[in-house]
Amino acid sequence: MAYTYLEFEKPISDLESKIENLKTSKEDNEVLEEISKISNQIESITKDIYGNLDIWQKVQVARHPHRPHFSNYIENIFTNFDELHGDRTFGDDKAIIGGLAMFKKMPVVLIGHEKGASTDDKILRNFGMAQPEGYRKAERLMKLAEDFNLPLITFVDTPGAYPGIESEERGMSEAIAKNLSVLAKLKTPIIVIITGEGGSGGALAIGVGDHICMLEYSIYAVASPEACASIVWRDKSKANEAAKAMKVDAENLINFGLIDEVISEPLGGAHRDVKGACNIISDSIEKSLESLKDKDIEEILNQRYQKIMSYGLV
Repeated sequence: MAYTYLEFEKPISDLESKIENLKTSKEDNEVLEEISKISNQIESITKDIYGNLDIWQKVQVARHPHRPHFSNYIENIFTNFDELHGDRTFGDDKAIIGGLAMFKKMPVVLIGHEKGASTDDKILRNFGMAQPEGYRKAERLMKLAEDFNLPLITFVDTPGAYPGIESEERGMSEAIAKNLSVLAKLKTPIIVIITGEGGSGGALAIGVGDHICMLEYSIYAVASPEACASIVWRDKSKANEAAKAMKVDAENLINFGLIDEVISEPLGGAHRDVKGACNIISDSIEKSLESLKDKDIEEILNQRYQKIMSYGLV
């Protein structure tokens, strides 16, 4: 896939094109010196651009076509992943992946949205928009984590639950509500990581936890900016204004007390350094598990309850 630049990344794109052109010429000392000079310019400009993103630009980064997906995080952070399929009621939803894995020699249960990489994969995964059977599969894995006293780690990245007629026919609202109830009282530590889009009930259905963190350029909201604009102004083109009004970015959400940690991303966003992003997330997970391991389950449940009840007080 050819690299995709966002509109505000044009200065970076222009300089990287210059480097590509220089690489096709004879590599003498003068060319190498020029490439080094331009590389330093790119680093400086990238720092300046990404240090001053507005909320709508952060929305675009959260949706970047090259942003890492759950599959990338499984591959780079965990080992011995064993995927489990199906909700034992209707079928297997490919928009949600879940199973058992090892994290630094510790067994854990993983659940996450998967948007897909190639066009065929995106269609298979329904662009990360799960149907009821996806959330019922997640519920089954949540209870598995509790039964075997394994930490549960969830990765959130979805525009929202799939809103089609078939979803309603199979009980989407009930499936999401059931997951909220299960997560609220699940007797095992839960770590939630919002890596891209945290959209509405589709995100919340695997998003209740003891330590909730967001990648620096991810977003989290009750509805997408486009949906909000359609409801408030009857005009999707006002999504930019809606995003700013909703304050969907990590910086605002940690100030509201809705999340516990903002995970810094590599320079230029996670899509520019997938392995670097995975290493940073791995460190965050390790610290979170360390802080939870000495607490008894009643203390964890009480703190989780207090966290939920505190929402909206700031």
